[in-house]
Amino acid sequence: MAHRVTFIPGDGVGPELSEATRRVLEATGVEFDWDVQHAGADVVEEFGTPLPQQLLDSIRTNKVALKGPITTPVGTGFRSVNVELRKQLDLFACLRPCKTYPGVRSRYSDVDLVIMRENHEDLYAGIEFEMGSDGALGLIDYIKGVSGREIRPDSGISIKPISVYGTTRIVKAAFEYARANNRKKVTAVHKSNIMKFSDGLFLKTAREVAAQYPDIAFNDRIVDNMCMQLVGYPGDYDILVLPNLYGDIVSDLCAGLVGGLGVAPGANLGEEIALFEPTHGSAPKYAGMNKMNPMALMLSAVLMLRHLGEADAADRMEKAIAAVISEGTHVTRDMLQSRADPKAVGTSQVADAVIAHL
Repeated sequence: MAHRVTFIPGDGVGPELSEATRRVLEATGVEFDWDVQHAGADVVEEFGTPLPQQLLDSIRTNKVALKGPITTPVGTGFRSVNVELRKQLDLFACLRPCKTYPGVRSRYSDVDLVIMRENHEDLYAGIEFEMGSDGALGLIDYIKGVSGREIRPDSGISIKPISVYGTTRIVKAAFEYARANNRKKVTAVHKSNIMKFSDGLFLKTAREVAAQYPDIAFNDRIVDNMCMQLVGYPGDYDILVLPNLYGDIVSDLCAGLVGGLGVAPGANLGEEIALFEPTHGSAPKYAGMNKMNPMALMLSAVLMLRHLGEADAADRMEKAIAAVISEGTHVTRDMLQSRADPKAVGTSQVADAVIAHL
């Protein structure tokens, strides 16, 4: 039976990356019934929003989606189309594997990390008060009244909520992923030495959840030390579970360890819904040029195949991508030792090469 999957080409370079990935997925022999939906800057005129209701309904029905990068239109009510999509669908966990493949331009050769980032809470919850606003000034007065702490009246204020509920969900997701994928250790990343009632709660809750998984090792690291450890000893770590802001920063650091965003897949997961997408943006200025690297979206599709229970196809597709990277003759310019190398190929040619290795 074909897998019914919501297929969101995206905009900017999204459509060409998505088409390349679709061709590779179909070449694995797995059958798909694509439910094509559109979002982003290109649909605002037609639907009045970059995130049409019919797209949300499609994902809720199909439970699985593959998405190309999307541009957030300037001047809309959305901080980010991607963030709003995660909020609307309660995609609370951002999964970002970071793995080195032979042939990738990187200083490292032994990285195989997974980032599990909480998506809804922390400073990215969007609870902000503009400098000089009634809300900011009232909050400043309230904080002085309850704590005696002075905040300058010319301050903008952001609130950092971290809950037991949100932390429990993300830490459980990390441990369940570890069990399902034969991972051995989960590391909680925090700053509880300073933020004792937010990050401190994150760490306390993580330890309580870890006690329910005695088969998986658990430790924790302060976030600044974690960054140093990752640069010096990335092979010492397996799965990292982090609050929202640290997860955003550390996941890009880890992508840098393995060759950059061009080979950094991603997924956003809820209790029932899974959305797979690359971690890079839509790069509208390169749209239609057949220049961009499709491997991040292809590797995201590998994650989708595993989610769908198509382990053999996932393994074959990942090995085919790895073979193309290793050979280095059918890759985009960002994958070559010199970006001026004339051997660089285009997006569609990368897909052709991956298909030839399946």
